Amino acid sequence: MDTKRWWAATRDERRTGGKGSSSGSTYRDDPPQNALDTEIIAAGQALRAPGAAAVSGIVFSLLLSASLILIRLAMPASPRDAGMWLSNPAQKNAILAALTLVPFAGVAFLWFIGVVRDRMGSREDRLFASVFLGSGLLFIAMMFVASAMAAGLVIGLASESRQLATSDAWQFGRAITFVVMTTYAMRMAAVFMISTASIALRLVIMPRWIVIIGYACALVLLFVAGVVPWIELLFPAWVLLVSINLLMTTRRATTAATRHAWPRAGR
Repeated sequence: MDTKRWWAATRDERRTGGKGSSSGSTYRDDPPQNALDTEIIAAGQALRAPGAAAVSGIVFSLLLSASLILIRLAMPASPRDAGMWLSNPAQKNAILAALTLVPFAGVAFLWFIGVVRDRMGSREDRLFASVFLGSGLLFIAMMFVASAMAAGLVIGLASESRQLATSDAWQFGRAITFVVMTTYAMRMAAVFMISTASIALRLVIMPRWIVIIGYACALVLLFVAGVVPWIELLFPAWVLLVSINLLMTTRRATTAATRHAWPRAGR
């Protein structure tokens, strides 16, 4: 029985001499205990989005970090030096495994964007929300394009002769893939970090020290990405930090709401 029918049935029962309070008050004067259950359910629904954002952010961070680490370990530092890893099947398989993880990381990141926007609700600032959404989508699009190009280059080498690796077309495609993934996509990630930190600062949804770290990491990615190896890991590391903090905050809020509601339910 839903809440409205229970409400009406209880009210009619009291008016016809059924169970009621000692003073004969109506239902409106003596709210039912079920209202507390409704309050708890509403609180749980309000806290569901931050929890989903935290889980999706953690999944994205782990998958993207694993993908970037495998690519960095398998590929040489210079994008023009392809001889060593092409002759090693283990390194080629590591790159293909890393590229396979990218679509799953992208799906988790899209979910992270969606639930963070859902948490903002009516309080979202249109300027920062537009930059937040646009930079996130551009980052995912560039990562998908770069991953698809890289996979095509590696698979093409498996079916063609080794002379393809020394051709100008292959070197051109590899250079574009490297630049798109480590330079343009990471700068969009920096813009995403700046917009997310600005939203968090305005809405006070995360500690100030995490916001400051986000601004610092974003500045590093803006000016150093594509130049210093391994610097790309700053982005998934910051998303992981935000997600862990969001998950801990959500659990504390859920526990506090439950402890506050149950004593009232026992009255």
